[in-house]
Amino acid sequence: GITYLDHAGSALFPESLLKAFTDDLRNNVYGNPHSQNISSKLTYDTIEHVRYRILQHFHTTAEDYTIIFTSGCTAALKLVAEAFPWIPEGTKQPSSRFCYLTDSHTSVVGIRGITASMNVLSVPIKPKEILLSEENRLPAEEQNCTTPHLFSYPAQSNFSGTKYPLSWIQDIKCGKLRPIKIPGKWFVLLDAASYVSSSPLDLGVHQADFIPISFYKIFGFPTGLGALLVNNRIAPLLRKTYFGGGTAAAYLAGEDFYFPRKSIAERFEDGTVSFLDIIALKHGFDVLEKLTGGMEKIKQHTFALAHYTYTVLSALKYANGAPVVRIYSDTDFSNPDVQGPIINFNVLDENGEVIGFSEVDKMASLYNIHVRTGCFCNTGACQIHLGISNEDIQRNLQAGHVCGDDIDLVDGRPTGSVRISFGYMSSFEDAQTFLKFIIATRLSKSDTEIPFQSSITKLTTETVPDDHPSFNNADKLSPIPHIWDKLRNSSSVTKTTVNWQPLEAEAESIRAAVSETAVPTCRRGGKPITVTNIYLYPIKSCSAFEVTEWPVGNQGLLYDRNWMVVNQNGVCMTQKQEPRLCLVNPSIDLEQKIMVIQAEGMDPISVSLEENTGNEAVICESKVCSHRVKTYDCGEEIAGWFSLFLGRPCRLIRQSSDMKNRSYQKNTKGLASATNISLSLVNEAQYLLINVASILQLKEHISARLEEPLEIDELIRRFRANIVIHAPESFAEEEWAEISIGALRFQVVGPCSRCQIICIDQQSGERNKEFLQSLSAARGRKTNFGIYLMNQPLRSSFPDTLSVGSQVLPVLKENTEIQPPTSSEEKCSG
Repeated sequence: GITYLDHAGSALFPESLLKAFTDDLRNNVYGNPHSQNISSKLTYDTIEHVRYRILQHFHTTAEDYTIIFTSGCTAALKLVAEAFPWIPEGTKQPSSRFCYLTDSHTSVVGIRGITASMNVLSVPIKPKEILLSEENRLPAEEQNCTTPHLFSYPAQSNFSGTKYPLSWIQDIKCGKLRPIKIPGKWFVLLDAASYVSSSPLDLGVHQADFIPISFYKIFGFPTGLGALLVNNRIAPLLRKTYFGGGTAAAYLAGEDFYFPRKSIAERFEDGTVSFLDIIALKHGFDVLEKLTGGMEKIKQHTFALAHYTYTVLSALKYANGAPVVRIYSDTDFSNPDVQGPIINFNVLDENGEVIGFSEVDKMASLYNIHVRTGCFCNTGACQIHLGISNEDIQRNLQAGHVCGDDIDLVDGRPTGSVRISFGYMSSFEDAQTFLKFIIATRLSKSDTEIPFQSSITKLTTETVPDDHPSFNNADKLSPIPHIWDKLRNSSSVTKTTVNWQPLEAEAESIRAAVSETAVPTCRRGGKPITVTNIYLYPIKSCSAFEVTEWPVGNQGLLYDRNWMVVNQNGVCMTQKQEPRLCLVNPSIDLEQKIMVIQAEGMDPISVSLEENTGNEAVICESKVCSHRVKTYDCGEEIAGWFSLFLGRPCRLIRQSSDMKNRSYQKNTKGLASATNISLSLVNEAQYLLINVASILQLKEHISARLEEPLEIDELIRRFRANIVIHAPESFAEEEWAEISIGALRFQVVGPCSRCQIICIDQQSGERNKEFLQSLSAARGRKTNFGIYLMNQPLRSSFPDTLSVGSQVLPVLKENTEIQPPTSSEEKCSG
C-alpha cells in the first residue's frame, strides 16, 4: 500500500537480493580478509572479484581505475579532500584551488573545511559561470604550470535531477574550460552518487579523476558502503598521514618508520573492510541485471515516468488559471541525457502562495506516499531555484529554522520544497497515485477532468517505451477519468501530550496577582473560561483515560505517558504505524495502585504502578525529542498480551522514575531553568490544551466536507488533549502567553502542529484523510490545533490537583509578565 517516491534518497532492495545474499552466507564461511586461512582467502578473492564487477559496471578496467571501499560517498569525498596533493598559500609555488559547483551536495561543499585548514582557497562556481569559462584560457607562458587544482561537480543534481555535461571532464582536464583563470593542472571530482542510481556511467569515455558513490543508492542494500573510484594516473600523487590496520607493508612501533603497501586500495582502506557487505554487492549487480536488463533500460524507464509526471503536473491549473505547482527545473524533461528522474516543486494555492512542504508531506503520508522535503542537503541549488539569498539563510536560522526541520515557511516564503524521484522498481501506477493525490487535495472535480485526462491519454501513447516489460500491459496505461470516487480513504499519525493543574485554596490570591497585569479579553461578556475535560494517556498512543480530578506530578498529569509499546527492535510504536493502539484502553486505579488494560476480545490485564527495575535497560526512542530515555520492561505476560492483540511481536516498557536526564530544552521566557522541567514519554511538552469553541468551528468545516454529522466528543478525542477548556471565542488560546488554572501557572510553549493521528477514529481505529485536509483548509493551509503548555510549579503545602470546572485565567501575549504572589501563603508549590 506504500507509494515510495524517494529513490534519490535510497533505492529499495528486492527480496531476491536478500535471498541470494543470505543463501551465500549460509553456504560459505567468510573470514577476515587480513588472515591467511582458507575462509579468509575466500573472502579476499571474493572482494577482488567484486572490485572487478564494479569496474565492469562502469565500463572500465583495473588498468585505469582503482576501487577504494569506504563507508559511503561522503567518506569517499572526505578521503579525496585529505589525500589530494594541495599546495597551500604562502609557498614559492602557485597555490592550489578547490572549485565546486554551487549545485552540489553538502558533503562536497564540506571539503572546503579541510582545504581551509590547509591554507587552500575554495571558490564556488555557479552553473552558468562554468559555461562562460572558455574565456578563462591562459596565455601560453602560463600553461606549463603543474600546480594541482580540483574541480568538483555532480553528474546529476540531487535537487532537480539536472544532468551536467560529462564532456566537462575532458574539457577541464585539457584546459578548454577553466573554472577560474589561474595557472595549473586541473583534476576533476565527479560526484556520481545521484547519477549512477538510474543512469549508466562510462568511465572508458568520461575519465574523471575521482568518482565517489554510495551503493545503497543503486541497490537499496547494503547501506553504509560506498567506494571511491580513483584514476590510476593521479593515484601515485595522493598523500596519506594516518595508517590503519592492513595498510602497512612494514612499520615500527618504537620509531617513526612506516612503509605503505603498494596497492592503492590497500593503502587507503584503513582497517578491515566491511567484507560481508561487499560480498552482498555481487548479488546486487546480479539481481539488478536480471530484473532490469541493465542501466540503460533503467534510465529510459525512470525518465519515462518522470516525463509523464512532469507533463501532467505542470499542466494542472486552478479554476482561475493559476498553476497548482511551481516546478524547479533547468530542463523541460524532454531528454533523458540532460534530465534525471527527479521532480522538485512546491504546491501553490489559488493565489500563487506557497503551501509549506511540511503540510504537503503530512498530506502525502495520509495517502501512504513517501516523498522527501526540505533542501535535500543542497543549499546552493535550493537558493538558486527558490530565490533564497545568503541573508535569508542567516535570518531563517535566527528564526529557528535549521536543515531538516519542519519550519517550511518564514515570513510567508518557503525554506525548501518537495522532491519526488523514481527508481527502477517504480511503476506507472506510482506516478498516477501521486498525481491523484495532488488533484484530490488541491482541486475540485470540474477543475481537473479535462487537463488530467487529456494529458494522460497523450502521454500513454507518446512517452512510455514499448519495449520495457513494466509497460507492455496496455491495461496499466489507461487514463484515469473517475479518480474522485476512489480517493476517499484514510490514514494515521501521532501527536503528543501536555498537562494541567488546579488548586482552590490559593486560587483567589493567585487570581488577584494575575489580574493586576493580565487582561483576559477572552472572558468577554463576563463568561469565565473553565476546564471541561481532563484526559491522561498512561500508555503512549493508546486510548485516553478520562478523569474529573487528577493529581499533578513533576512531569505533568500523574502517570501520563509513563508507558509505551515498542516493537521487537525497541522502537516506539504509535498510531502512525499501528492504528489499533487506540483500541487499547488503560485505566489507573490509584487506590489499588494498578493500571488495568482492556481491549475488545481480550481478557483484562493489570500492571502495578509500583516500579520494578529488575530488568532495567536503556532504550533510545528517537521520536522522544531524540533523547535517550531510561526505561524498564514490564514482563513477558503483558508483552504476550499486546503481541496477541496487535498481531505482531511487541513489548510494554515503562519510563524509570530516574528521569533527570530528560528535561525540557527550550528556555522559554517566563519558565524556570529548563533543567528543572521534566518530561514523560511525550514528544513536545508536558500538556496539550484544546478549546471546545475551536472544535465547534472546525466541526462545521469537516461536517460540510464529509456531508454527515459529527459528534463533538469524537472530535475532542481525535485531538488527544490533556486539558479541554471552553472559551467564548474560537482559537482565543493561540493568543495566550501564560495561563493560570487554580493556583497552577503554565507557560504556553507554542502551537501543536497536527499529523495524521487526527484522521484516526479513536473509537474504531478507522482512518479518514478528510480530517487533516479539512483542518488544513480551515486553518489556511496550517495544521495547527491546540497549544502546548509547560508547568511553572508553585511552592505550596496543598496537594497539586487539576479538576474539571476550574477557572482558567489567561495572559495575552502582549502582557507576558505575571507578578509572583507576595504573601507567605502564596509560595510556589513543587
